[in-house]
Amino acid sequence: MTRETFRSALLMWYASNKRDLPWRKTCDPYFIWVSEVILQQTRVSQGLAYYKRFIRQYPDVRTLASSSSDALMKIWEGLGYYRRARNMRTAAIRVMEDFQGKVPFRYEELLTLKGIGPYTAAAIASIAGGEPVAVVDGNVYRVLSRMFGITAPKSSSTGQKQVNKLAARMIDPRRPGDYNQAIMELGALICTPRNPSCETCPFTGYCYARAHGLVKQLPVREIKPKVPVRYFHYFILSYHDRLIIRQRTRKGIWHLLYDFPLIERAEEISIKNLLNSGVPEQFPGMNPYPDRISGIISHKLTHLHIRARFYHFDLRHPDQPLPENHLLISRKEIKKYPFPQMIVKYLNEISLNNHR
Repeated sequence: MTRETFRSALLMWYASNKRDLPWRKTCDPYFIWVSEVILQQTRVSQGLAYYKRFIRQYPDVRTLASSSSDALMKIWEGLGYYRRARNMRTAAIRVMEDFQGKVPFRYEELLTLKGIGPYTAAAIASIAGGEPVAVVDGNVYRVLSRMFGITAPKSSSTGQKQVNKLAARMIDPRRPGDYNQAIMELGALICTPRNPSCETCPFTGYCYARAHGLVKQLPVREIKPKVPVRYFHYFILSYHDRLIIRQRTRKGIWHLLYDFPLIERAEEISIKNLLNSGVPEQFPGMNPYPDRISGIISHKLTHLHIRARFYHFDLRHPDQPLPENHLLISRKEIKKYPFPQMIVKYLNEISLNNHR
């Protein structure tokens, strides 16, 4: 199959099968940038609602650049990978300073912005600027490795070079934006990781993996290392309608989000041993034993598995000096602060705002 045949069949399939998504109705680089960042590590079904809320609150790069960190983290709450949002704000400030408030749409200029790598730069440059640079995400890698029989492991430099070279050769220079969206859409809707719809694929008669019975084996994946487990013991300290929260200022997961005073362990520890380890000494006026203890809550991140438990304590004297980065807030105020999704889910389950 020639490149021209591949391009033509792909674009014809895309014209008839593409999903109706708001960012496909514009060539504005800002909207395309927002959509691409939100959809990193996020399914379209989940990302669509976030995209609409984000654009309502930050309709242009100027409003994003002037946003507060807490407000931005709050609207991003639940999406995970919060560094994406922080990098966008940093990049927006740079756009205002160095690009006269206009998001660039040239590939090389985009790469100079914080948080924009080759994939995002290629998507923006091809869709907004018509520049023939190929995107290579998980969907594209899967389509090309199956179609053309690339057997080098996906995470290997050899595999990456082969797919990048092939992607650059196959892109349609006349309609690069449509081509890039089409091949990603094919991977998302037809050539899926599990149970692909080979019977409805426009390339079923040309696919190497289909012809050789390798659909389940391609792309080749290397064995992932075991993900470590950490044990989080959270202390919900309350005095009437007030609570103590803290901001996570150290680099790492959930940077700049809020949670509760925490004891973190690499190994599991019994409730008895934890409470006998001097926990009440952290906050004078704290009752020595909790009023309520949650069950274990499991939460999986890409590189970390968390097993959390929540301990509810009453404070007898809430006005003592708090540690750095800790705040005493009313229960009604808690919705103003961005929390990790694991904590948001727990608070919603126990209806903390109504709990007395």
